Amino acid sequence: MPPTDALPEEFAIETTDWAASATELHAVRHAVFVEEQRVPPELEIDGSDPVALHLLVRDGDGRPIGTGRLLADGHIGRMAVLPGWRGRGVGAAILERLVAVARERGLAEVVVAAQLRAVGFYERHRFRAEGPVFDEAGIPHRTMRRRLER
Repeated sequence: MPPTDALPEEFAIETTDWAASATELHAVRHAVFVEEQRVPPELEIDGSDPVALHLLVRDGDGRPIGTGRLLADGHIGRMAVLPGWRGRGVGAAILERLVAVARERGLAEVVVAAQLRAVGFYERHRFRAEGPVFDEAGIPHRTMRRRLER
C-alpha cells in the first residue's frame, strides 16, 4: 500500500503512479476538467501520465477527491479537486506535497501552467507569474514559477 498521511478534514494523500491508480486519477480529472471546465477529453490524458509521480487524495471513506502530478523536470500539473472539497485545504495540501517531493529530488524550481482564476492560489504558495497569458484547451493560463530553497 502506498504511503498515506492523515490530514485535516478527514482526507489523506497517497503517492502513486499511473499504472496503479489511472482509473481513480482519471475519474477526478475527468469530472473537473472535461465535465466542469469543458476541456476536450482527448486533451485530458497525455503521454506524461505514465512517467509522472501522481498524488491521489481520498476522503475519509476512501473515495478519490483530488489529484496532482509532478514531472521529472519540475512541472506540476493536473491539479484537480472535486467541487465539494474546494476551500478545505485539499488543493494546498496537494501543491505543498508536490513542492516537497520536488525539493527532495533536488530540483531548483517548480513550474505550473495556472488557469488565470487560480493565479491567486499559486501566489499564496510563493509562485510568481511570468510571461504573457496563453490559451490551453480553451482556458486562459499563465506560467508561474517557484524557486526552491535548499
